[in-house]
Amino acid sequence: MSRRGASPPLGVQGLLWLTAGDENIGGHGRMALLRAVAERGSITQAARAFGMSYKAAWDAIDTMNRVAGEPLVARSTGGRGGGSTRLTPRGERLLARFAEVEAIHRRFVDLLAEQAVDLDQEFPVLKAVNLRTSARNQFAGEVSALRPGAVNDEVEITLPGGLRLVAIITSDSTRSLGLRPGQPAMALVQAAGVVLATGLDGARVSARNQLPGVVRAISPGAVNAEVLLDLDQGPTLVAMVSEAGARSLAIAPGARVTALIEASAVVVAVAA
Repeated sequence: MSRRGASPPLGVQGLLWLTAGDENIGGHGRMALLRAVAERGSITQAARAFGMSYKAAWDAIDTMNRVAGEPLVARSTGGRGGGSTRLTPRGERLLARFAEVEAIHRRFVDLLAEQAVDLDQEFPVLKAVNLRTSARNQFAGEVSALRPGAVNDEVEITLPGGLRLVAIITSDSTRSLGLRPGQPAMALVQAAGVVLATGLDGARVSARNQLPGVVRAISPGAVNAEVLLDLDQGPTLVAMVSEAGARSLAIAPGARVTALIEASAVVVAVAA
């Protein structure tokens, strides 16, 4: 039997097209052609820059004009210069919007390439969705336990490094989110909802989430200080504490502290 070499790495690629109904207006190539027309003021010059015939360039532009419902490119004839070609206002807006959408599309494809093709790891769906919230702390994991109550339920979310966060949410929220053990979920915690403490050896506190770690950095402000804490079980936590509190606890890079988070301060999110 012949020996097979190592498998090439998996990757993710994607193409972006603008459509109108069932017809394509264009993708990266046609948008680049529009950009060349705008820069050179000539279909002939734009076609030459692309190494294509004038007919092929005009056919592509004619198709875009027709499918878009109104002209994207306008031609004028006569005059001392022999006429010119320019983008219409709609063509300029469409080209600018495509550039914005393409930038987001490229970032999303790059994110998928980083997260989705390692077959030895679970696919963090919520991280790929890239939630945007005001919560500084966003931890992707999965529901590892669900303990129902009369009014509120206790939800346990386990992160990839083994860290477990407990959240208290209403039973109605549990049902509306469709929570179940093994389901991907994200725990969101406001930086202001994190309390830092030192010297807790032997102490008993009511906070369900007690997360020890080491201070990585502290950024002082006029009233509050932002503290970055590398937790012992992996992720980095952001806390917002008062300047007076930071001084009294002698919080500085390298100091060991414990982050206390009430279960009611943890928000649970799932992919829609």
